[in-house]
Amino acid sequence: MKKKETLSIVKIGGNIVDNPEALKAFLYDFHRLEGRKMLVHGGGVMASKMASQLGIETKMVQGRRITDEETLKLVTMVYAGWINKNIVASLQQIGCNSIGLSGADANTIPSVRRSPEPIDFGFVGDPNPEKINATFLSQLIESNITPVFCAITHDGHGSLLNTNADTIAYSVATALSNQYDTSLYYCFEKKGVLRDLNDSKSLIPSMTRAECEKYKQQGIIADGMIPKLDNSFRAIENGVSRVIILHAKNLLKQQGTVLL
Repeated sequence: MKKKETLSIVKIGGNIVDNPEALKAFLYDFHRLEGRKMLVHGGGVMASKMASQLGIETKMVQGRRITDEETLKLVTMVYAGWINKNIVASLQQIGCNSIGLSGADANTIPSVRRSPEPIDFGFVGDPNPEKINATFLSQLIESNITPVFCAITHDGHGSLLNTNADTIAYSVATALSNQYDTSLYYCFEKKGVLRDLNDSKSLIPSMTRAECEKYKQQGIIADGMIPKLDNSFRAIENGVSRVIILHAKNLLKQQGTVLL
């Protein structure tokens, strides 16, 4: 049986994206990752700043953004426009041939608009890994082109949808795990999952799903970390080889919280 090629799918958060020096250092490390690779980026920090400047109220529930029509226009411009193309240009500068995509491009990530019950999140989409256009993505990857995805998908009926970038990373990693030995990295501004957010030495080096549920009940894990971890464990259960949550600076070292 032929050994699968390795594929690294890396998700980077808005706090790194919004810091030019941190982003530059991260992209250099990302380029140095061995094997095939793909990048998924958020941009919520910049979107919230822009919304404030334009007088658009930012509403969050359970760590997730409520996306009305005006907010959808804003996040599409920020995520799929400035942030995505800035990242692609920066990767081209260091020799990483890449292409910036939303989930609407080549029908790569169709999504279903989330039910308004029990919370109406507005124009927010939930992708299904089985619907990912894995064939097209494989063609890009095999052509040595690195896909760079923003957090925008579509519903197949002409509407764009704001989509959690962690969920996009999970969905794409799961969809490609049949073809590749896939590793998923969630990079952000902390060393990993911490027992105490204010203590960088309180890193939890590894975690099972059962331990995760216990930490949720204790309030150690809350807000935006919940969907990140839920997606991580779903990825492992659906064929992804490994998932690590770590600081963007530690991508090459691969030091953080390993999900088991």
